[in-house]
Amino acid sequence: MSAQFYLFLIIFILIGHFILNGYLNYLNLKSLDPGLPSEFQDIFDQNLYAKSQEYTRATTKLELIESFFFLALTLLVILSGTFNKLDAFARSFGLSEPLTGLLFFGLIFILADFLNLPFELYKIFGLEEKFGFNKMTPSLFILDKIKGYILTTILGSLIVYPILLFFQKLTTWAWLFCWLTTICLMLIIQYLAPTLILPLFNKFTPIEDEELKEKIFALAQKCGFNLKGIYIMDGSKRSTKANAFFTGFGKNKRIALFDTLLNNHTHKEILAILAHEIGHFKNKHIHKNLILFFLQTGLTFFILNCFIHNEQLTQAIGFSQHSTYAAIFAFALIYPPISLVLGLLANFISRKHEFQADAFAAQNTSPEDLIFALKKLSKSNLSNLTPHPLYVFFNYTHPPVLQRIRKLKR
Repeated sequence: MSAQFYLFLIIFILIGHFILNGYLNYLNLKSLDPGLPSEFQDIFDQNLYAKSQEYTRATTKLELIESFFFLALTLLVILSGTFNKLDAFARSFGLSEPLTGLLFFGLIFILADFLNLPFELYKIFGLEEKFGFNKMTPSLFILDKIKGYILTTILGSLIVYPILLFFQKLTTWAWLFCWLTTICLMLIIQYLAPTLILPLFNKFTPIEDEELKEKIFALAQKCGFNLKGIYIMDGSKRSTKANAFFTGFGKNKRIALFDTLLNNHTHKEILAILAHEIGHFKNKHIHKNLILFFLQTGLTFFILNCFIHNEQLTQAIGFSQHSTYAAIFAFALIYPPISLVLGLLANFISRKHEFQADAFAAQNTSPEDLIFALKKLSKSNLSNLTPHPLYVFFNYTHPPVLQRIRKLKR
């Protein structure tokens, strides 16, 4: 196939992806119902409900503007040959191809992040501030950026360099070596995250509420769940939104509770939320999701291997010299349809897992406590209570809270 064919294919995919997302967002906005669902009348008033809908409109508008900006920019960069100019700059240092590839991807990341900065600043200090969520300070934002760049450089190099090296040196089985290496690195990162990575951004302190601590350990023992520690995370220094999560695996499992969760929920509600998270472990959802992710990664590398030596593909976006990293970058531009299909499958399975975890929590605590906790989380996060079913099908990893509540009541 010619370079012109791939150019038209890339443009079609980019524009088609934008139109699909725009249409889904349009449907989602149209589904905003001014009538407050009866299930939430005990926790939402009409003014707060109207505010949650306004928050959905505002975030959707920002997403559409940002998507259109980067679509137009990407098309302009492709048609103007800017990628080739960046490639020439990266090559001017005379490094090996894998190191040149790292430099090229680093340049793309920095430029993309810089161009995204106005949207990010507006979202945090404009939109989130307007709706009462933001607690981030400019100094904390800058510090997070610096830490993020350092972490991305280290982890990105550890993952990307072997991939570039394998695809350059090997032929038929390069994808398999890339896949196995990525699996090993991701498992190591998952294991180290609770003790080395997450504490770079948040402070984790052992829980001080002895009564709640005893109740949590009693719940874990009742569920047959071995728990190493319970920690409070200072999520309030960035946002008023609340959450709880498990991190680590094996003997390194920990519970992390946002401090905002402790401030806004009763002990019974917190136990119901944690029982839901324990349900994911007891139903082996974590392992199943890891296996699914690894299978998707392997399939991606296998398909990439079919395009890695395709010079017409790299020529389509303006590269004058073919390289492994240029092929990977060009492949990323035709990958969205594949990613969409894999994402639909992953989201479907994830929503199914959420229902199963809800059922586990209802069996081991109280469905009423979990229902009220879900309502409170929806209130504090200004969640969209009436998302469009098609938007949910494409984008939601969790079922809409109204579906979860009605299923718990049954």
